[in-house]
Amino acid sequence: MARYQCPDCSYVYDEMRGEVHEGFAPNTSWAQIPDDWACPDCAVRDKGDFIPLGSGAVGEHAGLGAGPGNER
Repeated sequence: MARYQCPDCSYVYDEMRGEVHEGFAPNTSWAQIPDDWACPDCAVRDKGDFIPLGSGAVGEHAGLGAGPGNER
C-alpha cells in the first residue's frame, strides 16, 4: 500500500488507513480517490499535487530514501 504527501502542509494519505472522515475506508487506493479531492488539512492542494512516498517513511521521495548514492 502506498502513501502520498501534501507538499504544503505535509499531510499524508495512507492507502492502508484510508481517511474515514473524508469517506475513504481503509485500503482505499489512491486511484479510487476523486481527481478533484483536496487536502483535508490545508485544502490548498488537489490530489494531483501530492507527492508519492511509496510504502516507507515520510521523506522517502526525491532521493532522500536509502539506495545507491544516498549512503550517509
